[in-house]
This record gives sequence, C-alpha cells and structure tokens, in this order.
Amino acid sequence: MTGAADGTWRRALTTPSLPEAFSSVGVPHTARAWRKMLAFAGPGLMVAVGYMDPGNWATDLAGGARFGYALLSVVLLSNFMAILVQHLSLKLGIVTGRDLAQACRDHFSAPVSFSLWVLCEIAIAACDLAEVIGSAIALNLLFGIPLVGGVALTALDVLAILFLQNKSFRLLEFLVATLIITIGGCFAYELIQSHPSLSGMLTGLLPRTEIVANPGMLYIAMGILGATVMPHNLYLHSSIVQTRAFARNDAGRAMAIRFAGVDSTVALLCAFFINAAILVLSAAAFHGTAHQDVADISDAYQLLTPVLGVPLASTLFAVALLASGQNSTLTGTLAGQIVMEGFLDIRLRPWVRRLITRLIAIGPAAVVAGLYGERGVGQLLLLSQVILSLQLSFAVVPLVWFTGDRRKMGIFVNRAWLSILSWLVAIVIGALNAYLLLQTVLDWVA
Repeated sequence: MTGAADGTWRRALTTPSLPEAFSSVGVPHTARAWRKMLAFAGPGLMVAVGYMDPGNWATDLAGGARFGYALLSVVLLSNFMAILVQHLSLKLGIVTGRDLAQACRDHFSAPVSFSLWVLCEIAIAACDLAEVIGSAIALNLLFGIPLVGGVALTALDVLAILFLQNKSFRLLEFLVATLIITIGGCFAYELIQSHPSLSGMLTGLLPRTEIVANPGMLYIAMGILGATVMPHNLYLHSSIVQTRAFARNDAGRAMAIRFAGVDSTVALLCAFFINAAILVLSAAAFHGTAHQDVADISDAYQLLTPVLGVPLASTLFAVALLASGQNSTLTGTLAGQIVMEGFLDIRLRPWVRRLITRLIAIGPAAVVAGLYGERGVGQLLLLSQVILSLQLSFAVVPLVWFTGDRRKMGIFVNRAWLSILSWLVAIVIGALNAYLLLQTVLDWVA
C-alpha cells in the first residue's frame, strides 16, 4: 500500500487546499539537508502565531497574577499537546493532499460536516474576537484611540492581508517571523527586568492536583489550554504544509514530514517561551502584591512600569500586544478561508471571507467596549479562550481518527504508540472540557 491510500480518500480531489498557493514554494530536492530545512521553514511559525495571540495574554496574565508560577505546568503540558496534534495535522496534509476540513467533508455525511463547520466557525469567531480586542487595547494604550474606534480600525487590516497574499506566500511567512521576533524581543527584555524566581519557575513546571481541585484555577487552566492548543490551527497547518513543492510520492512525503515536523516543533517551542514569559512576568510583577487580582491587559500595562521601575516596560508590553494581534490576524485570514472552502466547497474572494469573519467578531467587541469599557472587554477576552477550549475536541478527534486509519494514510499511518498517545491526549482534552463546562454551569446556577 502506498503512502497516499486510494479508496475512501479520493473523493473531490480536483481542487487542492489554498489553490492559489499550492506547491508554490520550491524545495531543492538534491541540495543539502539544511537547505531543504530552510525551504520547509515557515508554516510552523505561522501556526505558532495562534499559540501566542492576545487570548493567551488574558489567560496567562490572570494565571500568573492569581496563582504565581503554578500554572506554568499547564502551559508546558499544553505545548506538548500542541506539538503532538500539529504533527498529526501536518502529516495528514502531506500524505493525503487534503486539509482537515476537506478530510472531514470527504469522510462524514453532509449533516455531520455542516455541524463541524459551524463549530469551527464559532471557534474562529472567538479567536478573531481575541485578535480584535487585543489590537484595540494596544492601539488604545499606545495612541489613546478609544476602544470602540480601535475595534473599528481592525477591519481595515483586510487590505494589508490581501496585498501580502497576492504577492507571495513566502512574504507572508517573512512578515509573521518578523512580528514573532518583535514579540520575543519585547518579552526577553521584560523578563530580565522582572527578576523572576528561578526556583519558582522550576517548581511551577511540575503538575499539581490543586489545578483540577480548585475551580478558579481550573477555569484559567482550561483557558490556557484553549488558547494554546487552538482548534483552527489544526485546519490551518494541514493546508499550508502543502504550499511546498515536494515530490508527491512516498519518498517525497517522508522527507516533507521530517522537515515540516522539525519546523513545527521548533516554532512551537518558541511559542512556549513567549507564553511562559507572559505568565512568568505576571507572576514576578503582581503575585503576592496588592495587584495579584490583575487579570486585565490594560491594568497590567499601567502597572508594569511603576512595579518594575523601568520606563520602557509598559511601552514594550503594548508593542508586543499590537504585534501579536496583527500577527494573529494574518493567520486567521487563512484559517477562515481554509475552513469555509474545505467544509462547504464554497470559494469566496479572500476579502469577502475576511470581512464576514471580522464583522462577526467586531459586533460583540464593539458592544461590550461601548457598554462596559476595558473591564468588560478583558472578561470577554478570557471567555473567548474558554470557548476555544470547549470546541477543541471536535477538531482533535477527527484528526486522530484519520491519521490512525491505514486506508487513508497507507504506510504513514500512526504507529501503535503514537495512536495510543494521541487518543489519550484527545480523551484528556475532552474530559477536562466536560468538567469545565459542568463547573461553569454550576457557577451560573449558583
């Protein structure tokens, strides 16, 4: 049996995922390994963007301020889960030539596929909501633009995204990498100035049962999980790995999986550094002080400079936030396009698709910003990440299922140990989400 198995996987294979960028990035097949690695570098960073978007900021800030370094283990565990599921995602795309949305449409009935599409659109709207709010808060902090005005301005980024998409996929990847370097540089400086506790960080990396037993801690932990292992990133990754022009045979697919896997793992480790840096910065600056109830990005911005005693602390914090929001916008564009085209086989112009998604996110953000101001926006940001977490199983389970099916994956099917580990991760995610939902309902009833 070959790597791309026939049978149930050949339906509707006429149009590739992201046809305008499919196989558009050349791969030097006879060059040295490092040159091949450079050719495959890029998609991992674009996926990693989703693991450091403004939604992560809300959950990491709240977790660090309230519970110190304790939830650092959740960030680490979430990152390991992300590395695993993103590897499955890239393997699905490379082996089958289908992104996860197309794979679901090929395999499931129309009602099931439609339901999965609706759930995924809810997740993308929640993610886009975080991007809108994060960018609006950053514009407010840096330039004094009112939150409602900042929310409206975020709709204009459609034009910038269209320009980049029409130029080159590599250009889009380069811009994403530049913004990630900006975010990382800002937080490296912040960490140096905050003087975090090394022993506290090492202890925080060890899991503890208190996280599950404490409802408040569990709520934020699940928000971190939802903000880290993001469902729409699974659809995104399975598509953009196909932008590489590797040989569509078993040898070419094996090479692509190897180099794309390295790219993904390294990029997600960079995302872990940034995620952990936000939580550590919050723990070092606010936990155990009069400000340990800080869970709002604006409050953190106002307090960082006086607490750390460094004039640039607040400004760099806001710059990193703006870079994070804009970076997430770029990848959110592609995810929305991939999901709609994959599930429904409806192909809209990119600016139409992005505008629809933007309006869905802008509506709630503008209403909350106008009625409740910064505090309400901050709570909405945290809630959006919990929504992402609750939707996660509906993307992870099909992914694990498909990559473990020999009829679909051929010789690239998950090995026994990988299947067991993948299903274990899927079950853990589902169980934690169910528990979180139960706790949330009980809190509302009370």
